[in-house]
Amino acid sequence: MTDKIVVFSACDSEEQAGQIARALVEQKLAACVNILSGARSIYRWKGHIEDAAEWLLIIKSRRDLMEQLRAAIGKIHSYEVPELLAVPVVDGSESYLAWLDRELGS
Repeated sequence: MTDKIVVFSACDSEEQAGQIARALVEQKLAACVNILSGARSIYRWKGHIEDAAEWLLIIKSRRDLMEQLRAAIGKIHSYEVPELLAVPVVDGSESYLAWLDRELGS
């Protein structure tokens, strides 16, 4: 098990996805953020079933940065309850994990 995490979040526009991704990388809370377009989310919200186009963020970070990452996304995100799910990175290439360490804040 490593101390690295992959965090998922979704946005309602490409513009907001880019804004969040850039802010996280600039603040060294993420080494890399992939933005995937074409996501479709179906979910229940305030008693209604919603069907929405979204942009999915795949955020590469470290476990000890999760609280700062959560706060940074909360300041920027337009959703009342932004998706923020972290999954552990069990293993990975040594060179990629080392690059993550170099790019993330300490």
